[in-house]
Amino acid sequence: MRKARDFDAELKALEEKARELKTRKVQQLGELVIATGADELSSDELAGALVAIAETKDAAKREAWAKRGVMFFESRSRRIAPASQRNPRGASVQPGSPQSPAGGTGSQ
Repeated sequence: MRKARDFDAELKALEEKARELKTRKVQQLGELVIATGADELSSDELAGALVAIAETKDAAKREAWAKRGVMFFESRSRRIAPASQRNPRGASVQPGSPQSPAGGTGSQ
């Protein structure tokens, strides 16, 4: 006879995992704001800029911003990592390092 699944325990574990992922996402977004220097802006300025970006449907503008983001991560990678460990997308080169590809896809 099969052992009955404990759906409540599985659901609780999934909810905990979702909370951990949300916490990590928020932390990475905060790190990105600091890394870009946007923490120098007031909360109102930063929120306004983010709202404007999120509302923008112009594909050319979004592509230009994406290219600029790639250049930002590549320049950080060059300053931080030795040449043998550079990552062309600017993602962290060491697991668990504070530098992360938080803005990599823009879908988070």
